Amino acid sequence: MAFIGALCLLLVLTTLAGHLSNRIGIPAVIGQILVGILVGPAVLGWIHLDSMINLFSQIGVIILMFIGGLESNLKLLRKYLRPAIIVAIIGVIFPVVMIGAACLEFSFSPLEAIFIGVVFSATSVSISVEVLRDYKSLDTKEGATILGAAVADDIIGVILLSIMISVMGTAGVKTSGASTSLTLIFAEQLAFFALTYLMVKWIVPYLMQIGERLLMASSVTITSMVICLGMAYIAEAVGLSGAVGAFFAGIAVAHTPYRETIENHMEPIGYAVFVPMFFVSIGLNMSFANIGHSLVFVGVVTFLACISKLFGCGLGALINGFNLNSSYMIGSGMISRGEMGLITAQIGFSSGLLSSSYYSDLILVIILSTLIAPFLLKHAIHLLLADDKADLSLGVEDGVPSDH
Repeated sequence: MAFIGALCLLLVLTTLAGHLSNRIGIPAVIGQILVGILVGPAVLGWIHLDSMINLFSQIGVIILMFIGGLESNLKLLRKYLRPAIIVAIIGVIFPVVMIGAACLEFSFSPLEAIFIGVVFSATSVSISVEVLRDYKSLDTKEGATILGAAVADDIIGVILLSIMISVMGTAGVKTSGASTSLTLIFAEQLAFFALTYLMVKWIVPYLMQIGERLLMASSVTITSMVICLGMAYIAEAVGLSGAVGAFFAGIAVAHTPYRETIENHMEPIGYAVFVPMFFVSIGLNMSFANIGHSLVFVGVVTFLACISKLFGCGLGALINGFNLNSSYMIGSGMISRGEMGLITAQIGFSSGLLSSSYYSDLILVIILSTLIAPFLLKHAIHLLLADDKADLSLGVEDGVPSDH
């Protein structure tokens, strides 16, 4: 019953926070994250992140990414695949090098410094998806590049994590199990993407047709939900984020005649309960208990976590022919960190590589970067829209990266 009361309070507060955020012109997700900070351990301590809130949060991010996939343009994703991969690679190198170098100045060992850099190498695009949806920018060349880069980024993050676990094992650091073979990881993830291709091309359309024939209300929606959760589970089984599987499930369902029906049904399901719980849970993770002892470290790493992705991914976009405002939008869309960073930090903590205080500091940096990202992305979108309007008024066609 305590969970029901907490859920009721959180839904009221997130609704009001979303309303106030929109009234004052900031992304609604910021208000919902701030609710978690306010009622959580960081400030009032009324509500803590228990197993039920965490479960609702996990379902929320899966539904959010599924809806993101439903609203994405597969042709655009294919068209900007090469730029997305380059954006992802440069966007991983920058934080590993910059944050790793900074950590050496804070007297971390080289292994610890590189590990902390790896923690901040992966992007959590779920926050960016929400902001892109709010500003109708998901189905654009910049949105497609951000989504494609985030998927590639996740794969690179898993590979880097596997390498770090292997190195930690060699260095005598306690790991939670045998280090996973990189060859096996590659094979499993290749199999996942082969399955994804089959799902988009043949399996999902066939399953949706079967769902339509079932004599049960909302059978098509239930079928799409099973596909979404199933692909999220398979993605997690091969070491990827469940959000990646849900995103591709959304793309697969979007290429059936049921796209609009599913979208109309899934949005109320997700945004009534589950998606707000995901944003609240980010705030509930925050704690200021030891901030006085490590304020400089948190400030420096937060700054580097933001600019390393902003400049790294922005540079990758510029190399691929995007203009400055588009590159700024792509860079800002890749700043937020999430589940991959949390998982990597947890492995470092459980292995003894990170102390309890530094583990808490890294969680705080992940949350702070997630709070900062929507503001920068909103600013970038507004600049790009103003740029487009100026070009239209001058009769100039907006520059698009050439296909090559």
